[in-house]
Amino acid sequence: MKTALVCGAGGFIGSHLARELKHRGWWVRGADRKRPEFSPTAADDFLLGDLRDRENCVRALTLPGGGAPDAVFQLAAEMGGMGFIHRAAAEIMHDSVLINANMCHEAAARGVGRYFFSSSVCVYHDMRPGDPQLDEDGAYPAAPDNDYGWEKLYSERMAFAHARASGMKVRIARFQNCYGPEGTWRGGREKAPAALSRKVAEAPDGGEVEIWGDGSAIRNFIYVDDLVDGILHLMDSDLDFKPANIGTEEYVTVRELLATIADVAGKRIVAKPVDGPVGVASRNFSTARIRSTGWAPRFTLRDGIARTYPWVAAQVAAAAAR
Repeated sequence: MKTALVCGAGGFIGSHLARELKHRGWWVRGADRKRPEFSPTAADDFLLGDLRDRENCVRALTLPGGGAPDAVFQLAAEMGGMGFIHRAAAEIMHDSVLINANMCHEAAARGVGRYFFSSSVCVYHDMRPGDPQLDEDGAYPAAPDNDYGWEKLYSERMAFAHARASGMKVRIARFQNCYGPEGTWRGGREKAPAALSRKVAEAPDGGEVEIWGDGSAIRNFIYVDDLVDGILHLMDSDLDFKPANIGTEEYVTVRELLATIADVAGKRIVAKPVDGPVGVASRNFSTARIRSTGWAPRFTLRDGIARTYPWVAAQVAAAAAR
C-alpha cells in the first residue's frame, strides 16, 4: 500500500485530495493546524500541528512504523481570495515560506520519493484581454502582480533546488481558481465563486449583488474534483522540473460568473460595482503540459456551479436559522 502525507489536509483542496487518495487505496496521513470544517477527515491519521514549526514537519513525515511516506502533497499555505491576498501580504510571505522551507528540506532529507507543491497562476504577470496565451515558461522574466505570487515563485525554485540536490522527484502545479462544495464561503478568505454564491443566496429575486470593480476582469475557474484529478495525473507523470498549469480553457468575466450563479439559483440579479481589490485584468494560460499526462477537465463552469451553489445556499440558510 502506498503512503502519503497531505499537508493542508484541513483545508478545502487538501481534504478533497485526502478523500480521493483513500478512494484509490492509499494510506493517508493528514497534517494541518485545523481539521476539515465541514466533513470528517478521510485520512487514516491526522496530525494537528503548525507546519511553520520544523519539529511538526518532522513529526508529520515520520510514519507510525517509522520511515517516511512515499509521497508528500504540500498544499499548506496562508491563502484566500483577492481581499485577503491584498491585505495580508506580510503574513502570506512569512508563514508560507516557513512552511515550504521546513517541509521541503525535511522531506528531501528523509528520502521522500515524490513531492508535490501547490503553486498558483499568480506567479504570472498581469495580462490584458486579448493577450496571447502564456505557457509555463511565461513566468519569466518574473513580474507577479502581488506578493502571494512572488512567494509561490520563490517556493517553486526552492522545491526544484532540493530536487537537484537530493534526487527527490518534485512536481509543481500552478492552480487556476478552484471552487466546489466544502470550500470557505464567508469570513474574508473565500474565492469569487463562493463569495458570489453566498451573495446570491442572501439576495432576493431581483436584488443587487456587489462586485469589486466593473466586473470585466477575466478569470478561469476549475471545479475541485478536476483539480484533484490533475494533481494525481501530474504526480504520476515524468514532468521533471516542469511546472504545469491546471485549469480549464473556459474563461469568463466576473459578471459572467455572477450571471451563471444567478441562473443556477433561478434568480434575477443585478450587479452593483463597488471599490475593491480586483487583481489582474485578465488570465489566459496554456494547459497543454498537464493535458500531455492524459488529464482533461470533466466539469464546465455551469456544471461545477450547479454542484456548488446549492451547498453554499444550504450553509447560508443554516447560518440564518441559528
